[in-house]
Amino acid sequence: MQSIQVALAANPYEILIGSGNLERLGEKCRALSLGNKIMVVSNPTVFGYYGERAIAALTAAQFEVFYCELPDGERYKTLDSISKIYDAALEHGLERSSTMVALGGGVIGDMTGFAAATWLRGINVVQVPTTLLAMVDSSIGGKTGVNHPEGKNLIGAFHQPRLVLTDPDVLVTLPAREFRAGMAEVIKYAIIGDNELFDRLERANGLKQSQVDSELLATILTRSASAKADVVSKDEHELIGLRATLNYGHTIGHAIESVTKYRVVNHGEGVALGMVAAGQLAVQLGLWTEQAAQRQDGVISKADLSIELPPAIDLVEIIKTLKSDKKVKAGKGVFILPTRIGATRTVGYEVSNITNDLVSDPLIKQVLTAMLPIPTT
Repeated sequence: MQSIQVALAANPYEILIGSGNLERLGEKCRALSLGNKIMVVSNPTVFGYYGERAIAALTAAQFEVFYCELPDGERYKTLDSISKIYDAALEHGLERSSTMVALGGGVIGDMTGFAAATWLRGINVVQVPTTLLAMVDSSIGGKTGVNHPEGKNLIGAFHQPRLVLTDPDVLVTLPAREFRAGMAEVIKYAIIGDNELFDRLERANGLKQSQVDSELLATILTRSASAKADVVSKDEHELIGLRATLNYGHTIGHAIESVTKYRVVNHGEGVALGMVAAGQLAVQLGLWTEQAAQRQDGVISKADLSIELPPAIDLVEIIKTLKSDKKVKAGKGVFILPTRIGATRTVGYEVSNITNDLVSDPLIKQVLTAMLPIPTT
């Protein structure tokens, strides 16, 4: 079993990666003194596969276990769903010492974390990610929240988990599209700070789910989780700018998700498109080379992720949505842009004016226009 430490001063915790970890959920939670009541939050699909095993492991460790089921999908990542968690917490008498266990992907993890952060002003949460994306990214770091109709993750809180328990075996039931979504985050880690990981991905015969063997998967999980843990340990609340590098590809990616109402493009697909766009912004600003951008896009394509925008998407709406991004301050935003494979820098986004050394609306529109699919006749 691989143990990765998230070395926070106030709330340190472990990321445990290992085959069969789902059956160890109860013993690992018991070792953390998490109180007696645990509520598992999941969706019908994931619970159908793994819910009974998770509950059995917790029950065997002498916990009093309850269950809350939420609808499946990003479009349900709302305050209405959070209210359902609150209702279940009230019904089952969850106390300050109680724990919520997030059994699912990024949507379940984000919502359960936010509910735990706000129920009784904060109770324990344990993340048990069941998607590749959640394993390498969203379950780690304590960012929790829900979407607003005008933007993604505009409502949220920092609330660190007590434990992240990853069992790679559960990926056997993960749909191919969700595996691709996770690979987008893996590629992100390679671009922002791990050129060795990028080289490994580039050398791979393929990055589709059926082509990733156990050795490569182990490398992906450990290097990505270690990178996230390192950044979070140094900049838990994005106070020094280091954690902002994790947003590479996310600024435009979130806007694409929002504009398509979370029904056309999922999070990983949006991040992949955001990385393609960010790469071209960097090329246009002279920060990195066209060759580097093509290498990035080649690895994205190898993972079976699209580098073209959905047809007929509204570019004006994408730019409009960028202006409501949660990182915009005093009318100014930021982009994380690559300078070489393994390094990035922060570049200003002047929302209202055009400055040559900043990302601007006309430049964004130019880059996005080039990403539209060529019409067929």
